Amino acid sequence: MTHAMLKGSNIPLDTTAVRAVLRWTPGPDLPDVDASALLLGPDGRVRSDEDFVFYNQPRHPSGLVRHVAKEESDELVTDGVEADLGGLDASVDRVVVSASCDGGTFARVRDLTLLLHDAAEPAGAPLARFEVQPETGEETALICGELYRRGDAWKFRALGQGYETGLVGLATAFGISVEDGEASDGDAHGTDGSGTAAPSAPEPEEWPLPEPQPGADATVQQGVPASAGAADGPTQVDVPRQQTDGYGYPPMPPSPPGPAPAYGYPQYTQADPVFTLPPQGPQFQNR
Repeated sequence: MTHAMLKGSNIPLDTTAVRAVLRWTPGPDLPDVDASALLLGPDGRVRSDEDFVFYNQPRHPSGLVRHVAKEESDELVTDGVEADLGGLDASVDRVVVSASCDGGTFARVRDLTLLLHDAAEPAGAPLARFEVQPETGEETALICGELYRRGDAWKFRALGQGYETGLVGLATAFGISVEDGEASDGDAHGTDGSGTAAPSAPEPEEWPLPEPQPGADATVQQGVPASAGAADGPTQVDVPRQQTDGYGYPPMPPSPPGPAPAYGYPQYTQADPVFTLPPQGPQFQNR
């Protein structure tokens, strides 16, 4: 049975060996699409640059996530990734299935569909089908869906979140370090097609995390595990994350410490111990 997925919907998986295939209709002067995958930890970031599987790095060092060769015909083009979820290290919390667009934006890509197959039967009926629709049409990279852990099982969620900064913008948002010269092939690599780098999103303000309160669990602050990003050290480039639609790609920056403003009025702090009333007028004096 094939599940017709809507954005935000999810299904449990009966198999842990899956193949995610992107399919679209080609045409003259239309953009090309490339599939990729990111292996993310519980903090929503890659553990190292090797956790990014795409056409220039088609196989994860574990061998459990790999790029599937692109197939083309006059009527259809497919590209995809395959993952053996059951063998992944416990530090991998989810595998993001993404797409980048070369030669234009996703508004010009026709009939883009994500099909999720049992890898043991790739020619059989797909487990899930998701017709990917860009939100603005200006996106050059999309998170099409994610495979994520729930206890000892895995599930699939349809997403469709877009980035206007191409494959580079997508990769750096999850902690991939991008060296000079890697963004040189047009829209899919974060440029405007003329070799000029696409503008990046403005950096959000950052505030220091507050000290843990007495009696509180000091291992968690602002909802972020203290071990996040510490297993393998920080990546070379730390790019601020973009605001998202609530699915954790990636989280909003923490709020500044201190009490929240009360509609623009100053907050009460503590009375002055030497404060005295000013001299009273005759109308307030006892007669």
